[in-house]
Amino acid sequence: MDRLNGDSENLAKYEGKVVLVANAASECGFTPQFDGLEDLYEKKRDEGSVILGFPADDVTHREPLTGEQIEGFCKANFGVTFPMFAEINALGDDAAPLFKVLPPPTWNFNKYLLDRDGRPVQNWGPETTPEDAELTGPIDAQLANS
Repeated sequence: MDRLNGDSENLAKYEGKVVLVANAASECGFTPQFDGLEDLYEKKRDEGSVILGFPADDVTHREPLTGEQIEGFCKANFGVTFPMFAEINALGDDAAPLFKVLPPPTWNFNKYLLDRDGRPVQNWGPETTPEDAELTGPIDAQLANS
């Protein structure tokens, strides 16, 4: 898949890590969750976890920015350092391959937990924040599985 800077990246790079995938949008009421996602990334990355962000305009049409603009917005406003990918479709026949194996997002900032083998384990809607024990508990449980 393509990163925001246009570089292509094979998601197999994250095999062996506990992955939290989030579909995102810069002009959504849940956009402040970037702060929580970044905090979670900083706390868990050394334990073997990673967060992958995927801007998607097709969910609620709240992503008007281009890749370079999204990257600048996320860094300037939320200090995002976790991997962010180029805008994708998250719904329907045109969905990115990763999103074809995940339940369709209902809104922006749905979160999907993948185990170390890349299998979906659990997912949450945008109301579940990155700080919520409902989300961090399963991440910790997956990290405990070696």
